[in-house]
Amino acid sequence: MLLGTRLASRAMPSDATTLARHEWEEAARRLELERADPRRYERLLAQIDTVVAELRRQVGQTYSLDELAASYGDAERWARDAVGERAPSAGWPRDLTLVLGAAYHAYQRGAVDYLA
Repeated sequence: MLLGTRLASRAMPSDATTLARHEWEEAARRLELERADPRRYERLLAQIDTVVAELRRQVGQTYSLDELAASYGDAERWARDAVGERAPSAGWPRDLTLVLGAAYHAYQRGAVDYLA
C-alpha cells in the first residue's frame, strides 16, 4: 500500500506546487506582454537567464516539480543577489517577481515529472 501512495503522490502535485505553477504561468504571460517594448523585453530576458543559471546551481539538473516549488519560497533572496550582481538595470527590483516567476516557468520543463 505504501508503494501505491508514493506513486500517487508523484503523479499528483501538491496544492503548493499547483499554486506555484499558476504563479509561474502568470509571470510567463506577463513577460509575453512586455514584447511590445523590445529593449525592456531584452533586459528582462537577460535577468531571467541569470535566474535560470542560478536555479541550476540551487536546485540542480535532476528535480521534481514539488522540489522546484519548494525552492520557490526562498528564491527571492538569492535571485535578488544574482540579478543585482549580474544583470541589473534601472528599476530592476520592481520586476523581480516577474523575472523569478518566468524563470521558474521555463525551468519547470526540466523536471522529471513535468507534463505540459
